[in-house]
Amino acid sequence: MANPYAGEVQVVLDGQPHAARLTLGALAGLETELAESSMIALVERFETGRFSSRDVLAVLVAGLKGGGWRGEAGDLMTAEIQGGPVAAAQAAAALLARAFGAVP
Repeated sequence: MANPYAGEVQVVLDGQPHAARLTLGALAGLETELAESSMIALVERFETGRFSSRDVLAVLVAGLKGGGWRGEAGDLMTAEIQGGPVAAAQAAAALLARAFGAVP
């Protein structure tokens, strides 16, 4: 089970629960991968609903890897995410929020 006070979010892939969390290294990598000048700009994309499926995928992969998952983006693209695309976007937004201290 994920611990929200440790910045974790539970993501269920193909029926298996995984604790995801964004590490500092993952956040730095996301800035580069998603061509943002800062993490605040990426968070604003999620807050204003201007995020893309690519953004969601990148945040989830980074978070899952931060939680110890050994997969890659291609693995996530073929996995069944419990709750579908809406749950995936919610999990990505929660990861970003928890990385900066908000625990909803």
